[in-house]
Amino acid sequence: MAFSVGNGKGGARQRRGPRTMSEINVVPLVDVVLVLLIVFMLTAQVMEFGLEIDVPKVKQERTSAQELPVLSMTQRGNLYLNDKEININDIPVEVRKGFGPETKAVYVKADKNVTWDVLAQLVSAVNAAKLEVRLVTKPEDAADRRR
Repeated sequence: MAFSVGNGKGGARQRRGPRTMSEINVVPLVDVVLVLLIVFMLTAQVMEFGLEIDVPKVKQERTSAQELPVLSMTQRGNLYLNDKEININDIPVEVRKGFGPETKAVYVKADKNVTWDVLAQLVSAVNAAKLEVRLVTKPEDAADRRR
């Protein structure tokens, strides 16, 4: 740090070269604070308490021309075997009557808003009938992949 005495017209000796700054440079500090603010703003949206589950969606899709036994369950708990309403206790009889005694698997398609208790009872009834349970899911749309 250099000081000058006099009026600056050659009487006093002045130091030439770069002058030192006595202020604090806050620009890097402001940059870091703004970056941290942006990071916290973005992560605050992700940090939610509780779970929001919206299932099922998958990427794979398989098609078949064969008539398969599909158990469909509506949001209210109504049960259908390929568009025919049935009782949960009649699953083994109806599946074997409609698809033959060699049927080993049943496809279960349930509304995503069905309560777990009702769906668990359906899976239990299918397992008790010595049938394999295969869950049907919806393929993911291209618009959903971008989210």
